[in-house]
Amino acid sequence: MQPTLAITSGEPAGIGPDICLDLVHAALPCRAVILGDINLLQQRAQMLGKSITIKQYDPESLPEKGVLEVWHIPLNAPCEAGKLDVANAPYVLDLLDTAYEGIERKQFAGMVTAPLHKGIINDAGGPFFSGHTEYLAEKSEAKQVVMMLAGGGLRVALATTHLPLKDVAAAINAPLLHNIVRVLHHDLQHKFGIEAPSILAAGLNPHAGEGGHLGSEEIDIIIPAFKTLRAEGIDIRGPYPADTLFQPFMLEHADAVLAMYHDQGLPVLKYAGFGNSVNITLGLPFIRTSVDHGTALELAGTGKARSGSLIAAVNTAYEMTAARNA
Repeated sequence: MQPTLAITSGEPAGIGPDICLDLVHAALPCRAVILGDINLLQQRAQMLGKSITIKQYDPESLPEKGVLEVWHIPLNAPCEAGKLDVANAPYVLDLLDTAYEGIERKQFAGMVTAPLHKGIINDAGGPFFSGHTEYLAEKSEAKQVVMMLAGGGLRVALATTHLPLKDVAAAINAPLLHNIVRVLHHDLQHKFGIEAPSILAAGLNPHAGEGGHLGSEEIDIIIPAFKTLRAEGIDIRGPYPADTLFQPFMLEHADAVLAMYHDQGLPVLKYAGFGNSVNITLGLPFIRTSVDHGTALELAGTGKARSGSLIAAVNTAYEMTAARNA
């Protein structure tokens, strides 16, 4: 039987609903169920001039070719493309909660998330919302999650994520690196089916510290941490200078690269595959992939939004379910 994936349609004023509509004509390898307001999706389809058959999801029925299946979750307030409304912030979280609960009930094999707008969720009050990853980690009680993007033939995981550059060095420590690399190694094995993953790591400083002349973090923290991990049987190599690490001869036999901070690794990956790369959350007790872009409010309802990353995210989630079940 085909696995069924939950596709959360994200911020209703953004391009999430637009790109979800494109899944109806995509050659997907599995059943994809859109979580969102069915009336919003119908209105957006009409706005975009797309003739699409949309019907409510029925888990007891077989999927129909050319039909978009939607788990109807009603908006809190009417939505206009491109215009945020704080009243709909709880709706966006409801999409995630419903997807998670469906995974818990084994109704869904995993979730794929369209972009949301963190600012409007925080404007609505309540606990601080820092993003999909942290929200799902808290719900599932995951001890350590790792952000990894895949695309253009690369997999790049991050030791730190959304931190100001001035705070990165202080955040790099041995326990963090141990946890991050163990999760990366485990999920490459169990969610990607790679028996003996090979991981290359970038140094924190230019030239990987140049023997301590350009910073001591490599000598004091990173190299000893990797030595401990190698003693556990994990193939982690480096730290290598980031400016020469992303070379074909270096990456030829590597399964993933570990970057020390967000803008060290992701510009390379996004240059190689932007628009078709996938954001993957490792360390969760379920499969979650996402698009590599934001809500793009200015493109919502214009027909200019591209769905390549969402389609790639669905395909990747399916491949991960297949690897996990192999």
